[in-house]
Amino acid sequence: MKLIIQIPCLNEEATLAQTVADLPTSIPGIDTIEVLVIDDGSTDRTVEVAREAGVHHVVRFTRNKGLARAFMAGLDASLQLGADIIVNTDADNQYCGAGIAALVKPILDQEADMVIGSRPIEEIAHFGFLKKRLQRLGSWVIRKVSRTSVPDATSGFRAYSREAALRMNVLNDFTYTLETIIQAGQSNIHVAHVPIQVNPPTRKSRLFRGTGQYVKRSALTIFRIFMVYKSLRVFALIGGLVFALGVLVGLRFVYVYVFHPHASRGMIQSLILAAVLLIIGFQVMVMGFIADLIAANRKLIQDTLFRVRQLELDEEHRVRQRPSPPPEDDAPADPEAT
Repeated sequence: MKLIIQIPCLNEEATLAQTVADLPTSIPGIDTIEVLVIDDGSTDRTVEVAREAGVHHVVRFTRNKGLARAFMAGLDASLQLGADIIVNTDADNQYCGAGIAALVKPILDQEADMVIGSRPIEEIAHFGFLKKRLQRLGSWVIRKVSRTSVPDATSGFRAYSREAALRMNVLNDFTYTLETIIQAGQSNIHVAHVPIQVNPPTRKSRLFRGTGQYVKRSALTIFRIFMVYKSLRVFALIGGLVFALGVLVGLRFVYVYVFHPHASRGMIQSLILAAVLLIIGFQVMVMGFIADLIAANRKLIQDTLFRVRQLELDEEHRVRQRPSPPPEDDAPADPEAT
């Protein structure tokens, strides 16, 4: 059983060595542990520090591509390296490395294919009141969309089985944490969570410059998740409300027209408004059905990608395991042989 611990990095020369040093070197049930660093276009000595710390593998981007791209590149590289379990952790040493043993245990026991490390949000002192509430709200939304029970959806401390990693396809360039949970729920991958501990902060977050940006990005991410994965429900709700408003405006015009015909002559605008609202509401609901059909097609594409990636990795494994042909004998033939 091979475990690869991947660490996405962007200018982490100050904290990477300590992060690597805190990682476990042996875990019951794991035969091999290797560390993979994904350098997301760092401009400092991140790569040199990684190699000095004894990291086994390094994947380098020539320019910054974002956390989600770095995460996916790490999964792909880990799968190609033959990982049976992949653990993702942060380079700022936010998560205690000792928690990796508990993180992979449900996978080793075949109780789950994806495990999220759940932080004690209410006990983290450097999380402000608003951030804690948003963390709770975001996790609640993800639980509803993904049909999972993960209490800390934004935690980056997580473990994947080989099959779960093969099924991950992150579309969001910003972060991977929320979307991968939803994909797991949509793909019927069993998602578990275990309590973990965190270390004191070593630096400010690189994803958000302040609370305002955190609120904005979180709200946009949650809205986008609903639009992509619950499109029929969202469009049906919006379209239904608009359609119902058109019906109310139309009924008001009918009432006035029947019981006060003289007053209805000045209400042509209401009739036009009702017609416009009814048409818009109906069109929005139709868009919801179209979006739902697109979502069904996306699931088929994801299953196809899973099979293609699995076949490619199996073929690479067979090529690596194929014995090398014996060297040809280049010695000159014996002139006396007949």
